[in-house]
Amino acid sequence: MQPRLWLLLAAQLAALHGSSVLQQNPEYQMVQTNQMVVLTCEARTTYPNKRIYWLRQRQAPSADSHQEFLAAWDSIKGIVYGEKLDQEKLTLSQDASRSTLHLAHVKPEDSGVYFCMIIGTPELTFGTGTRLSVVDVFPTTARPTTKPTPKKKVCRPPNPVTQEGLSCGPITLGLLVAGVLVLLVSLGVAIHIHCFISEQRIRFWCPTTKILWSVMSKIWNNEREGTHSTMDVS
Repeated sequence: MQPRLWLLLAAQLAALHGSSVLQQNPEYQMVQTNQMVVLTCEARTTYPNKRIYWLRQRQAPSADSHQEFLAAWDSIKGIVYGEKLDQEKLTLSQDASRSTLHLAHVKPEDSGVYFCMIIGTPELTFGTGTRLSVVDVFPTTARPTTKPTPKKKVCRPPNPVTQEGLSCGPITLGLLVAGVLVLLVSLGVAIHIHCFISEQRIRFWCPTTKILWSVMSKIWNNEREGTHSTMDVS
């Protein structure tokens, strides 16, 4: 018996209700065109003589989604394929608790959500689903742009051997300014002291010179007068 409409209607629930009883791997897979895809569906409990059906939902889960029956494994008939399905592209294998779906030469139109399902009495059990994305070229993730961080100026003490490196910083500059100020103050004090000493020497030298000159003039005059007196007596 080929499941048709009732399977497709039942698959509407698979998009919204996934059971942990049927565990599918992987949850998501992205491959490039013409690659091989392997999907597995493992039953966590024993389902003797139960078929595991594979369904595909081509769009995101919604009320307007389109599902299609792909294949099922029958212990007597082997693989039961859906209508208008390329049997060379899809193969199915199954053991006691696991069903494996092989998709060869996948195309972008093969993208969708793949579900496995078991028909019970009366409930339907769906797998957790595998989302498959087939692309021609893998998308590239743009690197986030980062602003260049300005380089910090590193202050290094001068090398005593090579005398390389700059000495900078507020402390060093402050010491240099203070040194210059001390030199200027010292120079000003020295000039002031020199001027003071020179002024005192001038004040002392001028009266002394006048006195000496007066004494020498008197002595010279006396000598001259004594000479004239001696000549008169003769």
